[in-house]
Amino acid sequence: MDWRQAEREHDPNVTRDSLAATFDASAREHADQVAQRYKGGVYDRTLVEAGVVDAAPDGDFADLTYAEMHDVVRRLSAGFRELGVTAGDRVGIFSNTRMEWAHSDFALLGAGAVVSTVYKSSSPSQVRHLLADPGATGVVVENRDLLDRVVSVEDDLDLEFIVLIDGEAHERDDVYTLGEVHEFGREVDPGDGWVVDRDLDDLASLIYTSGTTGQPKGAELTHRNFLANVDQCMRRFGPRPDKPADLPVIDEESTTLSFLPLAHVFERLAGHFMQFSAGATVAYAESPDTLREDFGLVRPTTATSVPRVYEKLYAAIREQASESPVKERIFNWATGVGREYHRADDPGLSLRTRYAVADRLVFSSVKEALGDNIDFFISGGGSLSADLCELYHGMGLPILEGYGLTETSPVVTTNPPEEPKVGTIGHPVYDVEVRVDDDVGAVEDDGGDVGELLVRGPNVFRGYRNLPEETEAAFVEVDDERWFRTGDVVKIRPDGFIEFRERAKQLMKLSTGKYVPPGAIEDSFAASEVVEQAMVIGDARKFVSAIVVPNLGAVREWGEREGYDLPTDDAALCRDDRVRELIQSEVDRVNESFEAHETIKQFRVVPEEFSEENDLLTPTMKKKRRNILDRYADEIGSMYE
Repeated sequence: MDWRQAEREHDPNVTRDSLAATFDASAREHADQVAQRYKGGVYDRTLVEAGVVDAAPDGDFADLTYAEMHDVVRRLSAGFRELGVTAGDRVGIFSNTRMEWAHSDFALLGAGAVVSTVYKSSSPSQVRHLLADPGATGVVVENRDLLDRVVSVEDDLDLEFIVLIDGEAHERDDVYTLGEVHEFGREVDPGDGWVVDRDLDDLASLIYTSGTTGQPKGAELTHRNFLANVDQCMRRFGPRPDKPADLPVIDEESTTLSFLPLAHVFERLAGHFMQFSAGATVAYAESPDTLREDFGLVRPTTATSVPRVYEKLYAAIREQASESPVKERIFNWATGVGREYHRADDPGLSLRTRYAVADRLVFSSVKEALGDNIDFFISGGGSLSADLCELYHGMGLPILEGYGLTETSPVVTTNPPEEPKVGTIGHPVYDVEVRVDDDVGAVEDDGGDVGELLVRGPNVFRGYRNLPEETEAAFVEVDDERWFRTGDVVKIRPDGFIEFRERAKQLMKLSTGKYVPPGAIEDSFAASEVVEQAMVIGDARKFVSAIVVPNLGAVREWGEREGYDLPTDDAALCRDDRVRELIQSEVDRVNESFEAHETIKQFRVVPEEFSEENDLLTPTMKKKRRNILDRYADEIGSMYE
């Protein structure tokens, strides 16, 4: 049976009355299995201090079964109700991704609340907007530092309580520890009736857009939206009768390593709601500095991430391989074999033999560093370089790229494990309709339908909070049907798979009238050893230029191998003619893949990496293009003088 037909006919039995009811049913079904793994020596957990969970060993992970997690969640839910939470109240969660985030989310949803998410990196002014706009009556914060940010703007808020995940009790009467909330719930003993009845069309969460193009907007997502998307994803990734035994699935035997922000819709769905509905184990990499160590300790079967993480992971692999000329030659040979093997429909004996050698010399050590248990990765939240994706497939670490938005809960398309197609964002999931609006007028058609992607389905949100005009503008009537406008230019191929082209708002129009999609050019630097990041410029300009951030460590190692005495100062290094020639060679390599009007004619090398800390990346690692343009206005101006 074709996998498309199998998805349509299979019922994964996910959809229930609410998200909390779905968790409740899964926790009962998988009571003795491990639900969560949490690390010791990272946090000062009040749930540990209160004796609710055991302390994990320093530098290692401890486990909570589904039965134990269920007990924690239902008592916290009753505790939140003791604090006054009632159905429909908005309550924020302001914390890093960790097991207590999940506890608080399901507990609040069980109490009937609407969960509004706040990124840990949010400034006081952002905190004000993300709590005031939804009208939050309470907020769960990770620690005293985040509490101080809330307190600094509380005059503009209408909070009735604040709950601390970490640290000691606070002197204020309206601040409680999570351990105290659990005790409130234990005293009233909610029993089996801890889930407040909610309608599928009731609001479940407010998730705010990244704000790359203005003030973040609160997307109103219902229980139906999320549960429909869990159902859609489980039809694709979960067990099905037609799947062969050797095809990996997400089920009760799966383990995922969760490290993206749970405040973002991608991790909330793919690394949280979907995993717990499947009875899988979720382990929390609770510090980005120990991610590689955590892979080894947890040995996950899968993980969800954004392209930037896969780029940095590959950069670390390349850096280790370049420790000596011999290692580097072996690595380059092996990756070439891996690509050839992945492209081959029927690899012959010679190629299979070479691949086995490449796997033994290179790929096996990479897989071992990641726990030697990965079935597949899932990528979303931005476009992934096809070259880099192919390389991972060639190493035996397939990345299944997908696509979605906050407003679609989020998954619209994803590559199926049965038939992944590198260079695409996959095939629409079950019960999602797609079409294109070809009125974009910016991309030439080379086979297939090209234009702005329009989407219909039960996972599409109901609108933006308190923004009726923006909500109306987000939809379009086509053939008497209402379609959500994604704002992304894509190509729908004859086989139904979709190729991402560019955000319509980011598509550049040169002063010559030619259109240029910057993302594809930037993605082409992903596998570069010496280029860390690049941003392409050219809107309303005569030609394409770029701001390039080098991999400073790799550049210095290159200088040592070449016998150059490079400047020790980073800024001076970026001005060095020899370094500029090195970057020029990378630009020339990238230019070979593009039309003449799309090639980079000028570039400037800058030492500061785009990051969330310097406000040049969003929390989900997307470039804040306007901020980068402002930061490097002088450098950009000099390229067009």
